[in-house]
Amino acid sequence: MKRLLAVLLLCTLGLVPAFADSRTDALFDTLRKEFDKKSTYDLQKEQRIQKLKDQLIHTHAVNLQSQFTLSNHLYNEYKSYQFDSAYVYANKLQQLSINMHDKQRGDLSKIQMGFILLSSGMFKETFDSMHGIDVQRLADSSKMEYYSIITRAYYDLATYDNDRNYAPNYTRLANQYIDSAIDLSKPGSYDHIYLTGYKKFRNGSYDSAAVIFNQLLGTKLTEHQYAIVTSTLSNVYLNTSQRDKCTELLIKATISDIRSSTKETLALFWLAELLYKKGDIKNAYVALQHALVDAEFYGARQRKIQIGSLLPIVASEKLTYIEREEHRFIVFLSLITVLAILVIVTSVILFKQLQKLKTKEKIIDDKNNQLEKVNEALMEGTRIKEEYIGYFFNLISGYILQLEKIKRSIDTRLSLKKYEDIQIMADRINIKKERETLFYTFDHVFLKIFPHFIEDFNALFKKEDQIWPKEHEVLTTDLRIFALMRMGITDTETIAKILEYSDKTIYVYKMRIKAKAINADGFEENIMAIKAVDVSGKF
Repeated sequence: MKRLLAVLLLCTLGLVPAFADSRTDALFDTLRKEFDKKSTYDLQKEQRIQKLKDQLIHTHAVNLQSQFTLSNHLYNEYKSYQFDSAYVYANKLQQLSINMHDKQRGDLSKIQMGFILLSSGMFKETFDSMHGIDVQRLADSSKMEYYSIITRAYYDLATYDNDRNYAPNYTRLANQYIDSAIDLSKPGSYDHIYLTGYKKFRNGSYDSAAVIFNQLLGTKLTEHQYAIVTSTLSNVYLNTSQRDKCTELLIKATISDIRSSTKETLALFWLAELLYKKGDIKNAYVALQHALVDAEFYGARQRKIQIGSLLPIVASEKLTYIEREEHRFIVFLSLITVLAILVIVTSVILFKQLQKLKTKEKIIDDKNNQLEKVNEALMEGTRIKEEYIGYFFNLISGYILQLEKIKRSIDTRLSLKKYEDIQIMADRINIKKERETLFYTFDHVFLKIFPHFIEDFNALFKKEDQIWPKEHEVLTTDLRIFALMRMGITDTETIAKILEYSDKTIYVYKMRIKAKAINADGFEENIMAIKAVDVSGKF
């Protein structure tokens, strides 16, 4: 039988489904959480946009400068978020520049229009928009942006054509424009470092590009910049021996895109492609669905086509994968059932043999539990006795010394016949203060033995019925009554004498508090169960 069980177990283990790489799954779980937060991030962006729109609405029609500034802010909010709205504000910027008779602002608005047209995958329209711009009159920052967009357009065209006739010429033109953009950027700036690394990447210097992009990741970046750098670096590693880093980088890029509400993004689509190629159909399908939603929201025509061509393939393989896993699960379940039957038969045999042993073990356990409880009670009792014997010995000794001192004083005054001094001495004895001192000492000694008594006591009541000492108190009268009970003084008459109350008053106190307890029937047992020592048995 043992040999049969071993064979079945090996067969079962061989049929366990081989799911996606555990590390990829862990990273993708983090991404799934960010997917759930997309609406929150988008709401924050929509609130910023609405605030700008409100300001624009309330801007006077003749104040073209303020209108241009606000429209430019709205364009920047929309340019990587939603194509149609960005297009509207890019057109508005062009119209405002015409009304202002400002050619430089008009050229800037053409550059902005070119960016969103390129982001939407409209290459011809991008070049048309950039046509007629007087580059020489632009500020350096605008020139750099102009050259960067032309660079990206030519590199994207080279990638799109991917042939020997047109792609090399597009790459050559892109290299010329990116050189101009690098020259105009400030050394050490994000744009300078990124463009330098991007040129090396597009021209096959992958190791140098990787060094540059890793250097850039060590600087302070915005979420959008971080997404751009990590997604580009993943493409660099895709052409090196470090391809295993690509998935992690693309997930990080996608997370940053989500946090910055960037819908015009390639990172998520690239991630879906990479997961599909690695055979992780489950996660690839999820990534493609979100990528399609983003592409439709932004209005990226080319991206929708790319996703639309891949999504049916992945969906089909996902269905095949599910069917295959269902079949494997049925086989797996069948073997488990057979194994379970064998285990049940074996268990029945063993059960009869172990029944007597379990009975004896239970008797031993019960005895051990009883001994443990008795030992615990003895230890607790010993602690209480030690503490209170010492406490009362010191207290009584103190009172004996006081009585001896008083006796000597009285004897002296009697011998001198100073009877009035004796009366003064008697008046000086403050019984109330002595009793308060007694209670104060009792409270401190008690809480030393039962350090958690107040918390454990209040745990027996609802919050509104709990009893807590005030700042100047140690124990309240209510708490002191039950502290005496916990010490073993359960007789109402004895408690009344100690606290200088009537028997009836103590009885009323006890009944009133007991009635408020969560478990009134077992209240006194719960009081006695409050521990004087911790669970380890140490005082």
